[in-house]
Amino acid sequence: MPHTVLLAEDDRAIRNALERALTLEGYRVTAVADGVEALAQVHRGRPDVLVLDVMMPGIDGLQVCRVLRAEGDRTPVLMLTALVETADRIAGLDAGADDYVVKPFDVEEVFARLRALLRRVAPAPDGRGAPDPENGDGPPAEPVAPETPGRFVEAAGLRLDPQARRAWRGARELELTRTEFELLELLIRNAGVVLDHSTIYDRIWGYDFGPGSKNLAVYVGYLRRKLDEPGAPQLIHTVRGVGYVLRED
Repeated sequence: MPHTVLLAEDDRAIRNALERALTLEGYRVTAVADGVEALAQVHRGRPDVLVLDVMMPGIDGLQVCRVLRAEGDRTPVLMLTALVETADRIAGLDAGADDYVVKPFDVEEVFARLRALLRRVAPAPDGRGAPDPENGDGPPAEPVAPETPGRFVEAAGLRLDPQARRAWRGARELELTRTEFELLELLIRNAGVVLDHSTIYDRIWGYDFGPGSKNLAVYVGYLRRKLDEPGAPQLIHTVRGVGYVLRED
């Protein structure tokens, strides 16, 4: 069965062009012009993935995303935005979006990001859901730091429960989006190891968006904001020109 896409974009030319391109790519597309109709369509029947324009009249893409997440709907959301400032991207992530594409965009990039989002939620061959290294469904990134026996993975004062998808720094539970959780899990499993940009892109998004992409930097910055505490050591460190490492100095 083809994957279903709900596209919400108020610009008719962009909406029509993207709808045609997605249809030719093999998706079954429902295209709407505003956030109100987007929510109505989701409530009629949940799509496999949503593509939401950030700036729409009435209910915008951020509000649509917030409503769905408040309802417990975890359908992957790809945001389309003309806003390029980091704060604007962070607002989208904070609303619960999983990824974003900046306008004007190459339609091949949209396809790549959709494929990556759908891979992350695809059921495993045995039907248990997306592969989870904690459950033995797939190999973790190499090298892997030793993990605490049992269900928890721990490093640098962080504790993570992959099955329940919950994480803590000390006694404080962290409120993380799906992508933030997966990024933190990758860093914890490789604590003390510098992971280069390409490795992280491949493991989290399934696609390397190239040296010009700011996607990873935005997610790392937002994850740091949730992890860091006054007077406590920073845990995620930038290794300039290489990537990132989790360690407690």
